[in-house]
Amino acid sequence: MAQAYDLAPNLLARIEEAEKGIKSYRYAKPQGIASGKARIELGRGGNIRGIIQVVKEGGENNLHYHTDADSLWMVLKGRVKFYGVGDELLGEFGPHEGIITPAYTRYWFESSGDEELELLQVGAFSGPDMKSSGRTDCEDQRYQITSGERYVEEGDTITRARKR
Repeated sequence: MAQAYDLAPNLLARIEEAEKGIKSYRYAKPQGIASGKARIELGRGGNIRGIIQVVKEGGENNLHYHTDADSLWMVLKGRVKFYGVGDELLGEFGPHEGIITPAYTRYWFESSGDEELELLQVGAFSGPDMKSSGRTDCEDQRYQITSGERYVEEGDTITRARKR
């Protein structure tokens, strides 16, 4: 049995409130993705958010940065190339490899393999109330990022999200 500790009432309340936010998830690539890119939201809690990006073609096609989030990227399937300023290659990654892009890091990426890219993105946001990562484009988007399909995990299924 776990040892009990005497906790200040305000700390115990904070702990119990945080424990209500525990969320498990299961990822399965949705069938029938029609667009070149889809985003599957795994969940969020406090300062962290997790998504999978499925990229059939292209990727995050323009140089940009985020003011309010650091991101950890890991390839689950396929291959990806990340680029920085002046299209400098930051790295090419395959399954179980990736890169961390701190807030204000300018980058873009593209699928670079023969199979669809499945890319895990874990974002650490600057505060729990942040609604946006503070995406700031450094050049025009060649592919409108809002045109990709969005999915959310609900219980044991992943369903297409409604347009915002």
